[in-house]
Amino acid sequence: MRSVVIDGQISYNAVTQIFNSETFRSLLIELIKDSERKRTSLCSLFELFVKNPKETVFEEKYDLDSMVQLLLALMVNTIEEIDNSRCYSFPMLSDKKTLLVKFVDRLFNLWRSKHRFMLRRDTYTPARLKRIFKQAVLVNTNAELRSLVLSTYRQILINISDVSLKILRQEPGGAQVSFLVDSPEIHRDVMVKKADWLYDLDFVWSIVFEPPVIFYTRSNKRRGLFKVVDKPILHKIDIDVPRNWLLFPIFVGKKLIFVVTNKEYLAHAAGLGNLFEIANFDDIRNRKPDGIFIFGMDDEFFKNPGDINGVIYKEDDMYIGLVGDHPSIDYFGYMKKMILTIHNLLAIDEGRLPIHGALAHIRLTNGKSANVMLLGDSGAGKSETLDALNQLKEEVSEVNILIDDMGSLDTNQSGEVVAYGTETGAFVRLDDLQPGYAYSTMDRSIFMNPNVVNARVIVPYSNYDEIIRPTKIDYFLYANNYEKVEERKKVRFFDSHEEALEVFSKGARMAKGTTAEKGLTYSYFANPFGAIQRKEKHSKIASKYIETMMKTGVKIGEVYTQLGINGYEQSGPLLAAQSLIELIKKS
Repeated sequence: MRSVVIDGQISYNAVTQIFNSETFRSLLIELIKDSERKRTSLCSLFELFVKNPKETVFEEKYDLDSMVQLLLALMVNTIEEIDNSRCYSFPMLSDKKTLLVKFVDRLFNLWRSKHRFMLRRDTYTPARLKRIFKQAVLVNTNAELRSLVLSTYRQILINISDVSLKILRQEPGGAQVSFLVDSPEIHRDVMVKKADWLYDLDFVWSIVFEPPVIFYTRSNKRRGLFKVVDKPILHKIDIDVPRNWLLFPIFVGKKLIFVVTNKEYLAHAAGLGNLFEIANFDDIRNRKPDGIFIFGMDDEFFKNPGDINGVIYKEDDMYIGLVGDHPSIDYFGYMKKMILTIHNLLAIDEGRLPIHGALAHIRLTNGKSANVMLLGDSGAGKSETLDALNQLKEEVSEVNILIDDMGSLDTNQSGEVVAYGTETGAFVRLDDLQPGYAYSTMDRSIFMNPNVVNARVIVPYSNYDEIIRPTKIDYFLYANNYEKVEERKKVRFFDSHEEALEVFSKGARMAKGTTAEKGLTYSYFANPFGAIQRKEKHSKIASKYIETMMKTGVKIGEVYTQLGINGYEQSGPLLAAQSLIELIKKS
């Protein structure tokens, strides 16, 4: 048990709600089993509660009910009173206070190590004040749970130990993320055919975070490409236990995607709240989704074992993405990149050019400004360079990020190329940000595996209306993270669209550990998310857009972020940011 889903329909005000729950019993069993496996000092305590030493069934070997009753008794009596009372038949424990304290501490810490979510079913409302009220009810319910857990933990410690609690730490003991869910009334004409199971699921319409939100997952790298198969799949899919899944309707740019997530992977689904716009039920009642993504499908569903890492099927005008249930895919990159790949495939089908890049409106303190798009694969230094601009406050007035990782190009009525975004947040490497920046947004961010290499943070940065507004581009630059350059040569412009196509198509990059790749790698158009899967069609679209940009005055070249060079992880993006400032000053 890694993810715990807590009932948000009830009020939490009695200690019996904790100790009589199935969740608590599961925690107790997990702690005992782990202690047996590791042969910890707690084994000597648990041995006192063995009722059938020869029993192989765990629940029959230990007197779990007696352990629960002991904890309940410790809520009102000291351990000495329990030992001296005729009302109880527990083993004598007054001489084992240290072990008891360790037992209670480890139970509490085991609970806090879980991914904890609260789920409340409540009728969706578009009215702002009513929505805030429903959110406040959910917040209060979680606060009740947190208070109950903490007070129970402290009271038991007080009744065990002679040492008073001189320092109280308001440690988070409730849900980390809470969801409001309902079943929307979908017009029959827009229901997805052969997917009736979709409408048996709970749809999420609001998310509440309790910062700091930190999740530890079993993987922190993404591997391989998502295969695209042009054949139907919906008739083979069946979600037979709807309560084990949640559906998140999100907008990716202007595309509506239904993200169906197994509750074991709700940590990744929670990240959607910081990265995409959650669709209102009013938006989906009369609209068919453009794509469906299912995260956590049973591995047995996939005939090809490699497909558990992600496979996309095209059925009619819709794309359906599937990812398996395996420790190797327990990484938010699979959630984000599958969703963006579906978006990009839709863009290519419509003749638009998907871009794996970042776009920012940069305004200097001298009044000059420009819209700069940086193109590059994961770890190229796009987000890091834009973040470095924010550190140069004497020269930079404002950096308004319109696209952080993925967008698409289109042309307006005047024939100019414009860009649209997809995400309202950023999923970035913690190590590549300026020191302290991510922690300054701790009350809004979601941290993923902050203790390991490729630690990530999901930071919200923009609003939906801004990212879907068409934005003209002034500079279109490839983010070169692998070449070390002299300080005076930090930007190079291309002389022809053929030269630009050659650099962009090669997609060279020094891998930064964000995927399973290492060293200098190449990815077509720096975009393994749709572009390589539809390479022939994409190449024609790309040539058209680059030629159009050059004809309309967009400056196309490459900027040297040097992020992939040892020792330049911080200074490289800073130098690149300074070079962008110089360009804008001269414009």
